[in-house]
Amino acid sequence: MNPQSTKIGFIGTGVMGGSMASHVQQGGYEVHIYTRTKEKALPLIEQGLIWQETPSDLARVCDVIVTMVGYPSDVEELYLGPSGLIDSARSGTYFIDMTTSSPALARRIYDAANARGMHALDAPVSGGDIGARNAALTIMAGGDREDYEAVLPILSRMGKQMLLQGAAGAGQHTKMANQIAIASTMIGVCEALIYAKNAGLDLDNVLQSISAGSAGSWSLSNLAPRIVAGNFEPGFYVKHFIKDMGIALDAAAEMDIELPGLALARELYQRIADTGLGDKGTHALYKAWD
Repeated sequence: MNPQSTKIGFIGTGVMGGSMASHVQQGGYEVHIYTRTKEKALPLIEQGLIWQETPSDLARVCDVIVTMVGYPSDVEELYLGPSGLIDSARSGTYFIDMTTSSPALARRIYDAANARGMHALDAPVSGGDIGARNAALTIMAGGDREDYEAVLPILSRMGKQMLLQGAAGAGQHTKMANQIAIASTMIGVCEALIYAKNAGLDLDNVLQSISAGSAGSWSLSNLAPRIVAGNFEPGFYVKHFIKDMGIALDAAAEMDIELPGLALARELYQRIADTGLGDKGTHALYKAWD
C-alpha cells in the first residue's frame, strides 16, 4: 500500500476516528473523509483531508475504506444498504470496519465483498481517545491473512499492537472478550474508589499505591484519575459500551454460555444511562454509587 498511489477513505471522524484519519494522512496518504456533520470535520479539512459529500462519492475514488461509526445498524446500512459501499466501490477495494459490531454482520460483509471481488476485514480497536490520539491503539482483525498483510502499513499508522485473530468475525469476537474484561474491571475500579473515599483516604495517594501493585490495570491508571478529578467526558461513550455489552451477551447466548459479571455491568451502565449520562465516558459508572 504505497502512500503515493493509495487513496484512503475514512467514514466516521468522531472522538477516535478523527485522530486515526489524521495519523494516516501524516503517513503520506491522500485521505478522503465523510461524516454525518461536516462542521465537526472542519479541523481535518483544514489539515488537508479531502471532504466527500456522500459515502458513495468516497467509495468511488478510494482504494481502501476505513469505517468507524456507532452501531451495527449503521454498519449494515453503510455497507449493505441501498447505494452502500459494496455497491458503490470498485472491484479490488479493501474495506476495514473498525466499529465494534456484530461478528455475524462482519461475516456477512466479508461474504458480500468477496462476491464482488473486494476485500473485507473486521478490525475493532481498544485504547479509547488516548490510544487514538497517540496512534497507540490495539487492533484486533478478522479476515484473510493476505488482506490483513496488505493493509498492515495503514493499520500501523493508527496502532501499536496489531494481530490477525482468525477468519471474518474473529476480530469482533476478540473485541467482545476485551469489553467483557473491561466491564467487570470498571466495576472494581469504581467500588475501590467509593470504598477509599468513604474510608476518608486521599484518592490520589490510593491510586499511586494500588495502580503499581497487582490490582493495576489500564482502567485504573487512565480512567480512575479522571474520576478523581470529576472529569467524566468521553474517551468512549457509555451508550456505545452498552451496545457492545448487548452484542457480547447475544453472542454468548448463541454459544449457550452465561456471563453474570457482564450482565451485572450492563444493568449498572443502563442505570446511569437512564439518568442522562449516555454521552459521558465509561468511567461515569462511578455515578451509580456516588
